[in-house]
Amino acid sequence: MRVIATAGHVDHGKSTLLTALTGRDPDRLAEEKRRGLTIDLGFVSMRLPDGEDLAFVDVPGHRRYFANTLAGIATAPAVLFVVAADEGWQPQSQEHLAAVDAFGIRRMVVAVTKSDLADPAPVITSTLERLARGGRTDVPAVGVSARSGAGVDRLRELLSDVTTASTEPSDVVRLWIDRVFTMAGSGTVVTGTLGAGTLRTGSQLELSGETVSVRGLHCLGVAVDQVEAPARVAVNLRRIDAREIRRGQALVTPNRWWRTDRIDVRIPTDATPPTEVLVHCGTAAVVARVRPLGDETARLSLSSPLELHNGDRLLLRDTGRGRLLPAVVLDVVAAPFHRRGDAALHAASLTDDRYQPLRSLRIVRHRDLVAMGESPSEDDRHGDWVIDPDHRRTLTDRLAELVDRHGRDHPLDPGMPVSRARQLLRLPDVDLVAAVAGTLHIQRGRLYPADRVGRIPEAVAAAASTFGDAVRARPFHSPTWPRLRELGLSPDLLSRTVSAGLVLRVGDVHLLPDAPQSAVTVLRGLPQPFTVAQAREALDTTRRVVIPLLEYLDDRGLTRLLPDHRRVVVDSDA
Repeated sequence: MRVIATAGHVDHGKSTLLTALTGRDPDRLAEEKRRGLTIDLGFVSMRLPDGEDLAFVDVPGHRRYFANTLAGIATAPAVLFVVAADEGWQPQSQEHLAAVDAFGIRRMVVAVTKSDLADPAPVITSTLERLARGGRTDVPAVGVSARSGAGVDRLRELLSDVTTASTEPSDVVRLWIDRVFTMAGSGTVVTGTLGAGTLRTGSQLELSGETVSVRGLHCLGVAVDQVEAPARVAVNLRRIDAREIRRGQALVTPNRWWRTDRIDVRIPTDATPPTEVLVHCGTAAVVARVRPLGDETARLSLSSPLELHNGDRLLLRDTGRGRLLPAVVLDVVAAPFHRRGDAALHAASLTDDRYQPLRSLRIVRHRDLVAMGESPSEDDRHGDWVIDPDHRRTLTDRLAELVDRHGRDHPLDPGMPVSRARQLLRLPDVDLVAAVAGTLHIQRGRLYPADRVGRIPEAVAAAASTFGDAVRARPFHSPTWPRLRELGLSPDLLSRTVSAGLVLRVGDVHLLPDAPQSAVTVLRGLPQPFTVAQAREALDTTRRVVIPLLEYLDDRGLTRLLPDHRRVVVDSDA
């Protein structure tokens, strides 16, 4: 399916032309038929000469219903721009063109209507000249008469050519809702123009932050299981009351859009925005307070949150002075300012050729960056996080300095704990330390320069040697703490020898690393099973040492404790 919206001044024959094209009147309200005036959006369709269906969204031309006009134009991939031959370009023609430009719609067909009342050629020429001044140099145009049918067939051909371009395949859905109603037997139904993505029955979507399920889909009155953009679609939703939904809300793919009530935007450099505007995006129209940031940037505080991406196009309407200002969303996060000068710094970053939130935020969760509408490089991704390349290099250099300083300040333990590195670098996740480690090595939860990995500090090696000399004659006679202090072995220094694997700590006693195997060799020579007293005598030690040592051997399966409190060496046959 293809979709196109109408645009043009009131009474220039938009609805009449659609009736001639489709055989159906897009004005559906009784008030519209009574007054002969389009008030709200209308929807009709036709079969194109190439066999595909084309859906029309007819918009009001009267300025009083301009919000409805914008709701129809904003979501359309193409526009049928209507100008009457007997009146030519009018004020609302200019307003509608401003809206088309603001929303970035490039595909357009011009139909000069009422050609039975006046020669359409001069109006075609003047209209195309206006469009060319705005950069539109290849717009097809035709004079038509809905009354006589002149030019209608040619218009069908032009519509077929202009609407052939399709959107890129995507699973990211944002359907701006333009109608809500209840259908007997089905429940709540919403309609809209699907501009991107694919809708499927059974899909889970979000509506104003709440999860909803797609019960059914219809295109042009036909039930379908799947709809690909662009298309006009009716969506039957499960377990939600129609009274909870309104025009301007959006059905979106979960976790793929940023729901926000504060955004930073780019506006024309020659425009001074008012303090309050009406923001139009999709079918939404919300009031916003405006805070200028720079020459061409401003922060908008929205009265209601919207689902947005960086790069979305908006129309800002100054209702007081009747001005229309195009705007582009630069930053959907729009983090609050805490210090003097923050606003100016942020404004400077927004004026880059293309604002990059990763450069500003430095470290962002991958899912958040995607929800902002960004496509982060996998090279910058580290698990759940994405790090700006420049910031990562800065962190790597900083970490190298910190680890080097830690090694100088702590010669007994030169490795910096990873948890401490995370704190000093203010990283949001300890796993990110590895991402910025550079040439540093992580060993047993500590960071070391490459030339220090596996190296035992001289003071620790000397302490281990001192301990070994003290116990070598009686290896199972662990020195007491007073004796250890006499040897110059402080608790901290001794702890370093244990961490280095040079000394074994068993309970509150210290032994040589090979003490457990040596003990098993001795105990294997005893009659099996043996008592604690027998083990103490055989190992030439004290109860202070033998009890924790035997428990250590039990825990590692080298000995087994029997019900009578005697033990056996596990590989003994006794």
